[in-house]
Amino acid sequence: MRIAFAHNLRIRDDEAEGDFDAPDTVAAIIAGLSALGHEVEPIEVSGPVAPLVARLEALAPDLVFNTACGRFGRGREAFYPDLFEQLGLAFTGSDAQATAISRDKRLCKSLLSNLGLPTPRFVYVTDARDLASPDLRYPLIVKPNFEGSSKGVTHASVVDDAAALVSRVRSLLEQYPAGLIIEEFVTGRDLVVPFFARPSAKAGDLLGVGEFVMTEAYSNSRRHPLYEYELKHEGSAEVAIRMPAELPSSLAQEAIRLTRRAVDALELRGFARLDLRLTPEGRLTLLSVNAMPSLHIGGAMHRGAQAFGLTTYAQMLETIVKAAVEDHHLVPRPTARRSTLRVGLTFNLKRVIAKSPGDDDSQAEYDSPATIASIRSALESFGHDVVELEATPELPALLGASKLDVVFNLAEGQHGRNRESQVPALCELLSIPYSGSDPATLSLTLDKGLAKRIVRQHGVPTPEFLVMRTGNERLPPDLRFPAIAKPVAEGSSKGVIKASVVKDEVELRALAREIIGKYKQGALVETFLPGREFTVGLLGEKRPRVLPPLEIVFLKPQSEHPVYSFEHKQALSDEVRYDAPANVDARLLAEIESVAREAFVALGCRDVARIDLRLDAAGRVNFIECNPLPGLTPDWSDLCMIAKSAGMAYRDLVGEILAPAIRRFNERKRRPAGARRG
Repeated sequence: MRIAFAHNLRIRDDEAEGDFDAPDTVAAIIAGLSALGHEVEPIEVSGPVAPLVARLEALAPDLVFNTACGRFGRGREAFYPDLFEQLGLAFTGSDAQATAISRDKRLCKSLLSNLGLPTPRFVYVTDARDLASPDLRYPLIVKPNFEGSSKGVTHASVVDDAAALVSRVRSLLEQYPAGLIIEEFVTGRDLVVPFFARPSAKAGDLLGVGEFVMTEAYSNSRRHPLYEYELKHEGSAEVAIRMPAELPSSLAQEAIRLTRRAVDALELRGFARLDLRLTPEGRLTLLSVNAMPSLHIGGAMHRGAQAFGLTTYAQMLETIVKAAVEDHHLVPRPTARRSTLRVGLTFNLKRVIAKSPGDDDSQAEYDSPATIASIRSALESFGHDVVELEATPELPALLGASKLDVVFNLAEGQHGRNRESQVPALCELLSIPYSGSDPATLSLTLDKGLAKRIVRQHGVPTPEFLVMRTGNERLPPDLRFPAIAKPVAEGSSKGVIKASVVKDEVELRALAREIIGKYKQGALVETFLPGREFTVGLLGEKRPRVLPPLEIVFLKPQSEHPVYSFEHKQALSDEVRYDAPANVDARLLAEIESVAREAFVALGCRDVARIDLRLDAAGRVNFIECNPLPGLTPDWSDLCMIAKSAGMAYRDLVGEILAPAIRRFNERKRRPAGARRG
């Protein structure tokens, strides 16, 4: 089958991404499904919905293998199953209703308690001012109502008196304002029951009881030992999973009976995990239900599967897939390579290689044969027929004769300030959908001065600037030195060298005249910003997905005014380091994402762009320039490094850039003959 693997990738080791899949888990699922003979397409779902829908529609998978938890909102885990249903796609695991109920601890516990299942007594609070003395017995445990993976649970979560309760509630509500659950803390042994549905009623579902066993040293160091977030995610040496648990047969059967009742009541499908606690008196209490548990190697679900006789990781995944096939009444069919679309790959081929600023750099923005081959291979991996088309004067005739469905456009064009618009304009003339921004945006962004005017009018900060056409222009009063000058309509840092930063007006005018003479175009002059430098990749259309920022770290402290120069982009250098993702705090990350997104929207970008940013002396994020045709050289180009840091394979990056063009192609096919879009 063709399987789309929808997931959130954990990039940062912080609590905000505690539910997400670690890179090794993602790799294991891809490898396991592939070993079963499936064609697997990984889809990282973080970001806007439109690109996700476009990719799913373009892929048309037989099944979605879903581990996506979402990033925001109380119903985030239910969003993806609901979306798949709306798109008519079969998927693994529970549906939206079951995941929403199990994610809401208050609702889940109330439902199970009403059915007579043993759960701790609890109250729910959303405001510390409404916290009356609860009719509960101390000790109590306080935890976020809508979180999983023990997020928000620490050794301080268990409180022994009213004062500690109020303090904990106030502290935790600041981090999790959607609401908290306060319940009686049950002491005892931590049990876990993994559940795997079997497609055959005769075979029976797989349920078994395991136990989390903490070390004696850890247990003795805590007044109230519990399986807290830090222990679950960082202190693996302090806890082990015993599968099966050392229990009397009657207790194990009772735990399985309770689990089965909960699974049936919540209508869980495919796979799930339930946590229970066994008190010293031998009573079982149901603590939590997880409709989408982690499938990480060595975790409770994996260990449980091994105990059931599913000895390999792939066998565990096969059980999940088979259950989904039966739930959705699919008829599995062998995966066959199919030619999806005829894709034109338009480019300019680099034949002259500039290695230093004095060399001929007229083809610096063009692509090498190796890059073209890599992109072609990525496109073909999706089943497309690829037609290579170099953007020469013969291209107009070739485009019309090649019978293309869509174009994947890399072409920089050959002459003039509108050169990047040439191929998209031809595609529009011939009514061929293409990837990337339209001619208007490509013309606008190539002229850095015009682009800065637009983003400034949109409220995006950018350094004070002017465009010098002769070198004799009057300087604006707000322009401060040092300043930097570069060609106004070039990319790939052409014309940007160490000497591009000038300290006074005399140096500036001399440099501007040199740029004007060499490149036959104006010189963009702007106040030099002394802060950190970042570049950000964006994917999508109206609400783009912002990828993690990459920081260009300058390693030469003796350089007073470091710049990301032409030489840095041509070869490895000991003067710069690339940190991807950048090491930034939450405030700066939010500002970087906001400025990048606002600039993308203001300039009318589409499908893909890379936006360069720099901090001023006060630490504010400023727009420098936008590249809507970023380089795609594997493991070299900035966008490729950014995508890799976000867990996106090269072929997936290419596929995500092309997906909106395929959506536009399908949309065009659905329009009545003769209809025009306004």
